[in-house]
Amino acid sequence: MATHATMPTRRPARAPAPARQGHARTPLAWATPVALGVILGFWAFFIKRDGGATTGGQIWLGVISGAAFAVLCYALVRVRWALPRELRAAGFGVLAGGAVGFLYSLHGNSVLASGLLGLVVGAGMACTMFYVYYTREN
Repeated sequence: MATHATMPTRRPARAPAPARQGHARTPLAWATPVALGVILGFWAFFIKRDGGATTGGQIWLGVISGAAFAVLCYALVRVRWALPRELRAAGFGVLAGGAVGFLYSLHGNSVLASGLLGLVVGAGMACTMFYVYYTREN
């Protein structure tokens, strides 16, 4: 009975690939989270302002929420390649869902409605990012 046996091939010796130390820090690596943070901060400020006079509390709300979102976005982008694709997608889902739920809660809606909208948006973002990572990675 003849069977086919796969024989190992001889490959020339190559140097091992260098370990990934992370991506180079480009201006776009920090400019994108800062721009998204500024957008979210202004959005939160204008929701709370509601056409009235500007107060210091509204300004601080916009600054702090925008800065927190920018820091979280930058941190997620910096560590995303160290995570498996499922956790990466979940991280982007949590970030997007949390931001949308927070902005919706500023309108004076209930915690349940804000949480439900944030959960729906976060689940949609997580599914979308998982699809993107799953179809474009090796």
